[in-house]
Amino acid sequence: MILSPFEWTIAKRYMLPGRGEAFIALVAGISLAAVMLGVAALVIVMSVMNGFRAELLDKIVGLNGHAIIQAYGGRLDNWQGVLKEVRSTPGVVRASPLIEQPLLASFNGRVEAILVRGNTSQDIRRLEPQMVQGSLVPLKPGAGNVAIGARLAENLGARVGDVITVINPQGRSTPFGTVPRQIGYTVAAIFEIGVYDYDQAFVVMPMRDAQTLLLTGDTIGMIEVKTVNPDKVAEILAPLGRKLAGQAVIQDWKTINASLFEALAVERVAMFVVLSIIVLVAVFNILSSLIMLVRAKTRDIAILRTMGATRRSLLKIFVTTGFIIGALGTVAGLMLGFVFLYFRQPIVRVVEIITGQNLWDPSIRFLTELPSRTDPAEVTVISVMALVFSFLATLYPALKAAGTDPVQVLRYE
Repeated sequence: MILSPFEWTIAKRYMLPGRGEAFIALVAGISLAAVMLGVAALVIVMSVMNGFRAELLDKIVGLNGHAIIQAYGGRLDNWQGVLKEVRSTPGVVRASPLIEQPLLASFNGRVEAILVRGNTSQDIRRLEPQMVQGSLVPLKPGAGNVAIGARLAENLGARVGDVITVINPQGRSTPFGTVPRQIGYTVAAIFEIGVYDYDQAFVVMPMRDAQTLLLTGDTIGMIEVKTVNPDKVAEILAPLGRKLAGQAVIQDWKTINASLFEALAVERVAMFVVLSIIVLVAVFNILSSLIMLVRAKTRDIAILRTMGATRRSLLKIFVTTGFIIGALGTVAGLMLGFVFLYFRQPIVRVVEIITGQNLWDPSIRFLTELPSRTDPAEVTVISVMALVFSFLATLYPALKAAGTDPVQVLRYE
């Protein structure tokens, strides 16, 4: 829709009403602000939801792989052969033996539930980016060193160099009954994965040390698998599942975390719908401001018609006036949203200080910081939706203005 210089001049004049039309200007300003806030809210919430899902997936998959192959009974005896079979499966990038067992740890009278994780040296080195204290170098088989999560270190009051006691209730049988197995390990490193449940429970040690602690001999509990595409992990591992039927079960990340990610997906859709309604309500302000503008400019419209302005010209003038308000609100909303996302963590801290409330409790939110990941496609959809709503809101008042009969208006002036 191309405007002539005459139409553009009138449209600019109507976007800045005169002194006697201050109320119309106020409503137009409120309309712009409402669209801005609605678009900003959509961008912020959708980016945070996307960031939450992506960060959670990255951290869970980064630590546990895309799938876990677990033996029936909890012990995989011929694991070397199974591991070779897994690694030869098309689409599998990495496969590693793994031991996980819930136990107890104590230090200076404090006792915490832990999850002992026995890894290969290669897998242990993957924790290097998450290190906050100490070093992973001392974690060698037989050295008696472990790495623990940052929240677990806080709960136990342990630091690098301290010796914690890991308690295995399934100890050796004696004439006096089963005696829990207690072994002291030196804390060589403290890591922070960013997922609260992991940081408060994980104790990582070499796989041979885990086998000694759990008295399992040369067996493992599971095999961790990483594939070329986490979204197609079920398809990639389907042939392997048929080969291991009756021997082991394969659980992918979608199955293990099904309830969490399904809840996130439902919440994401619900938030988009609710916030879209907010944008729609904001656009109704544009409709009301244009209706008032048309009523205030009825005489001017009649004069323009008598001077030769066509219905099409009037339609274009009022559509442009309303659409520009929506477009400016959309652009301002995008800018506000991006600024908020960039400074999101300081903003959260300021609000926490003002309200005295913990807005982002890691024990509830899983992640230690408010995440964000902006999807350009979603931003485009939000922008187009706001612009389309703004355009539709201008049609009724623009048609009303274009349909003004100059004879009837000027007759009673």
